[in-house]
Amino acid sequence: METPNLNYLKELARGDQELINQLKEVLKTEFPEEKKDYYDSLEAKNYKLIAENVHRIKHKISILGLEIAYKLANDYENELRASNSDKKDAFENILVVISNYLKTI
Repeated sequence: METPNLNYLKELARGDQELINQLKEVLKTEFPEEKKDYYDSLEAKNYKLIAENVHRIKHKISILGLEIAYKLANDYENELRASNSDKKDAFENILVVISNYLKTI
């Protein structure tokens, strides 16, 4: 599996460490909330809402440089729109990897 990184944030911030720190805090604040929303919608078996939550999380996946994971999340989102959740386990593995990574930054 790919490893999350801050390369995109560093590029976006053009080396401004204060901005990098602010963006990291946004990730650390927003991601757990989005992950909780995802699991809440999953429990409710609301495919449309699950897909919307995956869509929101996809942006964090992209920001963390996870290109393969982003494609998987995109495929999962499209599956959910067709009431299919075959990629659920793989997507949730990505959530674990990101959660663990955010604890270290």
